[in-house]
Amino acid sequence: MTRGCQGCQNGQPLPFEFTMAFHPILDLLQTTVWGYEALVRGTEGQGAGQILAMVDDANRYKFDQACRVKAIELAGALFPDAETRLSINFMPNAVYEPAACIRATLDAAHRVGFARQRIMFEFTENERMTDVAHVQRIVAEYRKQGFTTAIDDFGAGYAGLNLLASFQPDFIKLDMELIRGIDTSRQRQTIVAAVVAMARQLGVAVIAEGIETEAELVTLQAAGIQLVQGYLFAKPAVASLPTVWIPQGDVRAKTIRLPTGDTVDAHAA
Repeated sequence: MTRGCQGCQNGQPLPFEFTMAFHPILDLLQTTVWGYEALVRGTEGQGAGQILAMVDDANRYKFDQACRVKAIELAGALFPDAETRLSINFMPNAVYEPAACIRATLDAAHRVGFARQRIMFEFTENERMTDVAHVQRIVAEYRKQGFTTAIDDFGAGYAGLNLLASFQPDFIKLDMELIRGIDTSRQRQTIVAAVVAMARQLGVAVIAEGIETEAELVTLQAAGIQLVQGYLFAKPAVASLPTVWIPQGDVRAKTIRLPTGDTVDAHAA
């Protein structure tokens, strides 16, 4: 069995340390936490930008692999239940050989008892696909292994209709610029409604990210979006799970169940 690829194994250790923060994705219909997105952070509180600025061609493969392993190891300890999902951003251009490069992910998941069906891979923010056929092979291999995939920031940068047509992901995450002020923008409402209808016909689920106001949430609910993410509900928590709340319908808060089994009153958030 192939245990890894040259790109993942070669090179010096990473010249910096990092950890992960977790940001919830909520299921409005089930009133629960659907999953958590793992976001890279520095061990001393540095933001993602500062860490990513240290990633270059010499350490890109190793960093991508290390992020996956770190996210899975933390998730295995923080939400070990059988339902909650983990979403991991990945760099398509850092995957040398899909079947080989996925070994570290599979090994980490097996080690901590985290089912691969609970892992979703997001194409990272605004990264141009330098080899579309190669990325298609990545998606095909991930699907074969039981993972799900998502296009992040759909509607911004390089994450557009061509990617949707080429890769047929399981999810698309609407870019926050489409969400911002959608309650007062007929144009944004029309675009999002069209995307939701198109995704439904393709069998692709929609996640709205970057929600910051109750008015945005109500508008998105009216558009038929069930999975949501944003600072309105919680801010990312480093190496831990944040307190989460869900306003619904008339924006009355509801108590929800966390993967740990605890319950949270939205008014205490």
